[in-house]
Amino acid sequence: MQQTLKKSYTFCGKGLHSGVVANMTIRPAEAGSGIRFHRTDLGPGAIIRALATNVSDTSRSTTLSENGSSVSTIEHLMSAAAGLGIDNMLVEIDAPEVPILDGSALPYVKAIMTDGLAGQGCERRSLSLDGPFHFKDDASGASIDIFPAGETQMRLTVDFNSKVLGVQSFEYTPQTDYAGQIAPCRTFCFFHELEFLASRGLIKGGDADNAIVIVEHPVDENTLQRMRGIFGGGHLEVREGYLNNLQLHFPDEIVRHKMLDMIGDFALLGAPLKGTIIASKTGHRINTAVCKSLLESDLLK
Repeated sequence: MQQTLKKSYTFCGKGLHSGVVANMTIRPAEAGSGIRFHRTDLGPGAIIRALATNVSDTSRSTTLSENGSSVSTIEHLMSAAAGLGIDNMLVEIDAPEVPILDGSALPYVKAIMTDGLAGQGCERRSLSLDGPFHFKDDASGASIDIFPAGETQMRLTVDFNSKVLGVQSFEYTPQTDYAGQIAPCRTFCFFHELEFLASRGLIKGGDADNAIVIVEHPVDENTLQRMRGIFGGGHLEVREGYLNNLQLHFPDEIVRHKMLDMIGDFALLGAPLKGTIIASKTGHRINTAVCKSLLESDLLK
């Protein structure tokens, strides 16, 4: 059966890339309405449906746009909804970017699980495939293969050619404890990316509390000093390949976070997909392109 929230929950925080403070309230929604975002700062008609066909940008996050209104970095909230089995939800937000909070889906999951979900007495819609689907991006080496199955399974491998991370893999099935094993896993970036991202006007809301920073090469004190200015100040040093701002929740937290993102992006199909998804080296661009291709194809039923 379809499910929605039992009550409303409000979150406030900075957007990771914009740095703009957002007030966001997630509310119960009627059966069959799906997940929708309402940009309350843009008026009553600024409704954006959470569908892959509305994806407008995938530069370091997933952005949705519809009828002139946009909302970005929606993937962690969408992942929490999919991981908990929420079919219908209204998201009211007064800014262009969802707050990053601690960089994971855990704040949403903790709030919602306090009260549980409300059944809605209507059958849940699901999607299935008529045949296998294959996608390969030659430029990046990313690939996604999807095969018909009776339930949702995702297998993800990440390889950043990193001596710190190595090759990491993770599998998500209906038996996986989403709240305990995936939701706490935080967003990340490489140390050498920080200055580049900042120069492009991104990570304005990034700080030492909401991101894992991976350090591949030796870093001198002058470089660390510049990073303190970009990344929230404080005492920073490198320990075992990571900045010392936080401790890993899992040795393979990076691939688990990428799985968190993939679950959120695939939720933009609008309904659970019964299939085995085998993915390698993917990100928001590949995930959402595949979902859009599926929605526009004749493979889904």
